[in-house]
Order: sequence, then structure tokens, then C-alpha cells
Amino acid sequence: MRQKRAFTLLIALPLAAILLLGGFIFGRQAMSENEVDFDVQHALATALDTSSDIELQHLQSVNYGYGVCGLYKTSSAEKGFAPFYYDSVNSHLTLDINSQRYQSSCGLASICS
Repeated sequence: MRQKRAFTLLIALPLAAILLLGGFIFGRQAMSENEVDFDVQHALATALDTSSDIELQHLQSVNYGYGVCGLYKTSSAEKGFAPFYYDSVNSHLTLDINSQRYQSSCGLASICS
């Protein structure tokens, strides 16, 4: 009986705690990414003043995870996808690809460096 209690306290219990903690951390990370997608879609719908569905593609985390670059398309759009930059710290959306904010975060020079 003494051997079984030592195994439970020294190996099984810490292993279960580590697995539970790891599942919590990685599960929270996955939920966090979905929240950012929802925030981007909401900001786009507000900026475009539309209630139609917005499709996101080629999302890329930039600025050490504090921003998102990507492409969007509304379901009612006749043309293809358009680029955007979303600053997740300030909840600021940039649709103008010629702006300083977009160029410094999503421009080709920032990707190559």
C-alpha cells in the first residue's frame, strides 16, 4: 500500500496537474486567436457600415502579436479581397494601404527585414 501512495503522490498527481495546466494554457491561446478574428470582423463591419458577412484571409500577426495584417471581403462585394491592418492594442483599423501605419506594419519592407 505504501508503494502505491508514493506513486500517486510523486508521479501521477504532478503529471495530471501538468497536463491540466498545459491544456488550459493552449486552450486559452486558441480561444484568444478566435477573439481577435471576431474583433477584426466587428471593426471592419463598423468601418464599412455593413451588416453582411466578412471573410478574412491570409491573417498574419505583426508587431510582436500586437497587430494583424490580412485581406477581407464582404459577401456583397463584387471585387476581390482588400487589405487591412488592425492594431489590437488600440482597436484601430487601417484600410488605406498608403498610410504610414499600414506601410510600417504590413509593407514589404517590414516583411523582408
